[in-house]
Amino acid sequence: MTFLANWLTVFIIGCLAVISPGPNLAITLRNGLVYSRKAGVYTAVGLATGNLVHATYCLLGIGVIISKSIFLFNILKWLGAAYLLYIGIKSLQVKKAIGNVTNLQYRQTISNWTAFRTGLFTNLLNPKVTLFFLALFTQIIRPATPLLIQAVYGLTIVSIEFAWFALVAILISQHTLKNFFLSFSHWIERATGVTLIALGLRLVFTKENNT
Repeated sequence: MTFLANWLTVFIIGCLAVISPGPNLAITLRNGLVYSRKAGVYTAVGLATGNLVHATYCLLGIGVIISKSIFLFNILKWLGAAYLLYIGIKSLQVKKAIGNVTNLQYRQTISNWTAFRTGLFTNLLNPKVTLFFLALFTQIIRPATPLLIQAVYGLTIVSIEFAWFALVAILISQHTLKNFFLSFSHWIERATGVTLIALGLRLVFTKENNT
């Protein structure tokens, strides 16, 4: 196929993968709603950075080693599951404040770095992302494909990741919408916690040959 056809394939598959519900969406909604628009956007930056790391090591061939090594794959899987469980349990432990609003002090103390780090590790420790990049790149990239073209494919996925989740964070943190949801912020934290715990447990049962 031509470069344009390959790029469109990467773009379409990337869009479908990014908008699919999962831990990335859950953590962006949580940080955008419960904390702030800036926290949601920095979470999106972290998620996109995680994708950049995945794309880089997959293009370098390291992703193949991870996918073929049960030991390495399981380490990544268990770390990812543990992180999702940690964030999920932490969300469940947030105390309910007066007026059914989540602890304001806790909500105000989240830093840009914390939001970025949450997005980064949520993405980085998910072995399914490794498998996604491997499955996509092995279909598109050939040994003769120039390095610049490979980089364009990788950066396309990274850009889609950031654009989508930044948009989600901006929309969900609109003043009227956020004020409405803040009255249920305690339950949003709980729902997010349960979702992340469920996703963490699901990740435990991910097999290394699951694409």
